[in-house]
Amino acid sequence: MARSKGERESSPARSECAVTAPNFPLTDRASGILLHLTSLPGPHGNGDLGPEARRFVDFLAQAGQRWWQMLPVNPVGAGFSPYSGVSAFAGNPLLISLHDLVEEGLLEASEVERDLGGEQADYAAATELRTTALRKAFERFRAKEKAHDDELDAFRERTRFWLRDYALFMALKRTNDGAPWMRWEADLAQHRSPAIKAARRALRDEIAYFEFEQLVFDRQWRALRTYACERGVGLIGDAPIFVAHDSSDVWGNQSIFRLDEAGEPTVVSGVPPDYFSETGQRWGTPLYRWKALKRRGYRFWVERFRTLMERFDVIRLDHFIGFARYWEIPAGEETAVNGRWMRGPGRDLFEVAQEELGVLPFIAEDLGTVTPKVRALRERFGMPGMRVLQFAFGGDANDDFLPHRYVRDCVAYTGTHDNDTTVGWYEDPCEEGPRSPAQAQKERQAAQLYLSGPLTGEVTPQIHWLMLRALFASVADTAIVPLQDVLGLGSEARMNTPGLSEGNWLWRVKASALTPELAQTLRAFTEVYGRYRGGDDTEDEREEDEAGERD
Repeated sequence: MARSKGERESSPARSECAVTAPNFPLTDRASGILLHLTSLPGPHGNGDLGPEARRFVDFLAQAGQRWWQMLPVNPVGAGFSPYSGVSAFAGNPLLISLHDLVEEGLLEASEVERDLGGEQADYAAATELRTTALRKAFERFRAKEKAHDDELDAFRERTRFWLRDYALFMALKRTNDGAPWMRWEADLAQHRSPAIKAARRALRDEIAYFEFEQLVFDRQWRALRTYACERGVGLIGDAPIFVAHDSSDVWGNQSIFRLDEAGEPTVVSGVPPDYFSETGQRWGTPLYRWKALKRRGYRFWVERFRTLMERFDVIRLDHFIGFARYWEIPAGEETAVNGRWMRGPGRDLFEVAQEELGVLPFIAEDLGTVTPKVRALRERFGMPGMRVLQFAFGGDANDDFLPHRYVRDCVAYTGTHDNDTTVGWYEDPCEEGPRSPAQAQKERQAAQLYLSGPLTGEVTPQIHWLMLRALFASVADTAIVPLQDVLGLGSEARMNTPGLSEGNWLWRVKASALTPELAQTLRAFTEVYGRYRGGDDTEDEREEDEAGERD
């Protein structure tokens, strides 16, 4: 995915972006920002695909950033976690811009004037507002000319692998008061053909509504991607390896998951006990029947990769080690202690995907216990791994998370969505959590010495810039920094605390924070360490290019 040294860096042609929004490669040397869409400002309860998303793209371009990385954009389930969606394919309707629907004429401005802006996302209010507004937009959409029917038919054809089951699943879930699919009438729960056909007839209008939601999401997503592409900004997505039990994916594809006759998992996912938890982590999602998937040509995964590659330029594969080996926990166990390692699909899956889809633009989230087989799998398919700077200071000078130990073929982060912010991590009193106060103090001292040398004075006010500088100065091809770290925010801006079921995914950036001055500061760091992606070519540069092409 990396370009050769001799290849000149330039922004994609605007005309090409407007038509196809082509994939960006992971360039030789670039940087970007991690920010989930829901964390954008805006008046409708959470960030979305509308004006503030375009404004953030403009900020990235002004700051010389190549990449905007975000979390999964699928419809969320319990707890509004993007990692626990009701579909691994569909788009989250909470990300639909009501502002853009007003511009399109499907809504009146007076119907979306409710101001739900705030320092935290209000998902309950956002859901209520968008559901009401989207129902109105749907009725107006249906009342318009036949062109809309043709557009919807074309969308149905393009998404036929997943849309039929997803739309029916959502319609059935609504008629069953939100109950999990395992609690539905038996024939529907087991996805038996006569019951499914009858439900499609009875719920035709409701099914059409959920198809409309996805059409609108798809339309707005493509517009944002084109807008970003025209400004030289690529999008990095995120793909959790496992899918939620109460999802259209499991309901519609029960034979490829390890379930009993009642549809309940017999074994579930997680990770074994480690430094962070004495009992490990029991995620509870069902595990795949990899042999059954192989017999079907890994169709579920190929289509999932295809959908992701249509939305993003690069995709981060969450829990990549699970493709080599995964931790299997009996469903009756309350913790992850009594599990066992099982072999994953390995290179077989990726060879099939590569044959059907071509180059796989993936980042391997290889955090955790990286065995030689995990490393070999990642390297075989040219996937860069990850380095997280916050993990670097608990060991010695040979720790691979230290910037002087980085390799070019990696993506380096100050922290991820699962970490505290850099300022929060540095100031952490460690009254709770995996680090003892003594360990936290040791890491603070090691970080100060590594990042700024044996200097006197207070480091904390600039720790986020010191960490960013170390990341940008490293040889890593790609450096990604959460926006919270660019802003120097503390633990109050943390996105997720693993193991906590409440209080996550709520942080939102203030519109006033994305200033031209901040963009210029970030651009200065980007330029000095050779990560600046450049803007539009100057007239002289265009003339040089044209002359070179003629020669």
